[in-house]
Amino acid sequence: MADPIPLTVLTGFLGAGKTTLLNLLLKRPEMARTAVLVNEFGEIGLDHLLMEPVDGDTILLAAGCLCCTVRGDLSRALAKLAPRVAAGEIARVIVETTGLADPTPIIATLLGDPLAATIYRLDGIVTVVDAVHAMGQIDAHEEALRQVAVADRIVISKSDLADTGELQKRLAALNPGAPIIMADQGRIDPAAILDAGLFDATGKNPDVAGWLRDVAFDDHHHHHDVNRHDKHIRAFSLKFDKPLHWIGIGTWLEMLIGTRGESLLRVKGILDLDGQSRPVAIHGVQHLFHPPQLLKAWPPGEKPSSRLVFITKDLDRESLLRGLEAFEAAVNPT
Repeated sequence: MADPIPLTVLTGFLGAGKTTLLNLLLKRPEMARTAVLVNEFGEIGLDHLLMEPVDGDTILLAAGCLCCTVRGDLSRALAKLAPRVAAGEIARVIVETTGLADPTPIIATLLGDPLAATIYRLDGIVTVVDAVHAMGQIDAHEEALRQVAVADRIVISKSDLADTGELQKRLAALNPGAPIIMADQGRIDPAAILDAGLFDATGKNPDVAGWLRDVAFDDHHHHHDVNRHDKHIRAFSLKFDKPLHWIGIGTWLEMLIGTRGESLLRVKGILDLDGQSRPVAIHGVQHLFHPPQLLKAWPPGEKPSSRLVFITKDLDRESLLRGLEAFEAAVNPT
């Protein structure tokens, strides 16, 4: 079976500049053999008409929002592309969502569709934010807030029209693990957003360094005005220097997913497990988690430890920490 090809979700609130950025990206040689799935909310889709032709590989999904009515259409569109992927005609897929989409169900669809999971790997969530309007949009619309919270990479557009200092601080508080990239007149280096995800299912060389980078932030150092942070959505990390037991953390995760899955907007982690010399990566959204992946080795000089990053809604750090510690104590009373 061929290796899964990367799939990038490009999101951002209405007017953020997703289509402009994508048009410019697709002109780059690195983006050859890229298929684009475009979704627009409303009875008549227009975004695909604004896209410049790319070898006929721009596909408009049915009207509606990807986070609800079009999820089936997304699965069907990906299935229809499968023969061309197998033939080598398509090497990458980008899904451009409507500005009104909550990305978390889209991620869940990609992780939960058995056919899609064998052909595509989620390479990353790229969120475009408008330097002029983003602060107000994040305050007024939970969709804009979630788009930032779940991103693997954040791109600031229209930075020539507004000072971005306060916006960058806000974005860093909402999602400390996501690099912030400044677009220059809508242009960015594709390398800044490609291969951004934590999973490389090819098994050739899982990016342990990428995992460590994305789960390395210490939320104790992110002190910010709570009035400028959403009161429901939080980003925080847990770190354990001693090896964890898979029965303990695995049972805890199952319990957490079963009882509070809707509150787990995004979970990323790299684990140092008792009896296992290699790092184990986990990644999930809401009720769906990718099977744990055994990575090749800890980087030279890197002391093994377990690090988990959570982006949650109405779930706090202390309650999660107490729960995990309780399950760990149950399987290892010493």
